[in-house]
Amino acid sequence: MRTVHTRAELTAARDSRTGTVAVVMTMGALHEGHAALLRAARERADQLVVTIFVNPLQFGPNEDFDRYPRTLDADLEVCRAAGVDLVFAPSAAEMYPAGQPMVRVDPGRLGADLEGGSRPGFFHGVLTVVLKLLNLVRPDLAFFGEKDYQQLTLVRRMARDLDLPVEVVGVPTVREPDGLALSSRNRYLSEAERRTASGLSAALLAGVAAAERGDDGSGVLAAAHRAFAATAPDARLDYLVLTDPDLEPGPTSGPGRLLVAAWVGRTRLIDNMPIRLADGEPLAP
Repeated sequence: MRTVHTRAELTAARDSRTGTVAVVMTMGALHEGHAALLRAARERADQLVVTIFVNPLQFGPNEDFDRYPRTLDADLEVCRAAGVDLVFAPSAAEMYPAGQPMVRVDPGRLGADLEGGSRPGFFHGVLTVVLKLLNLVRPDLAFFGEKDYQQLTLVRRMARDLDLPVEVVGVPTVREPDGLALSSRNRYLSEAERRTASGLSAALLAGVAAAERGDDGSGVLAAAHRAFAATAPDARLDYLVLTDPDLEPGPTSGPGRLLVAAWVGRTRLIDNMPIRLADGEPLAP
């Protein structure tokens, strides 16, 4: 495995590689969820590239950029164990040599909803760095976790709308035994907060169960809200919504997506699950 830190090094390393190239973009602090992405990418690629970059553009002024964990040495061990061929770990100055970019990707209407509504400008920063990294790495495949479902949806839409020559692949969320979605921010949680945080997945599971009983969208949301109130009374709910798989307004039948965001102490967590409302076709596994 080779680790590079500059554009020039990346170009030289990338130009020497042949076959199908896959990329997994990360902000470091790698965990088993990232490892699942690496395994999925490794299965389909001749060459696997990982990027490790804590992108300042996607952090608001009161968010956790300074305390976001930087664990490069441990991250490189995870990459090595997964059979990664190349790691690109640039500095902010390398990624943005002229400082904060004047031109950024506009995520459109969807970028202002859900996460974008709570974190204005967030998806401008996400899509801008994703597009830059796609241009620098030039992969055939790009793998993203379904845990950040809105991000995955917007990256897919960007690739389609801008004719990017890359296949965007989603990988299912990896969870702790109690259902908590794996996240680099979980390490911020105290033991008590960790128990509260499991209420996010409990709320989603209650909604899924309601859909399986044949409840309509209103019943699904009501069940999810009741479960959240019962299992995470100390959390502060940001949103708990039902949408279609493309994050359009909630469906009346067929495939849907339940999404939740909440503050647990000082830590903001997100999660989501697919559901199927009555009279619809089954969701793909």
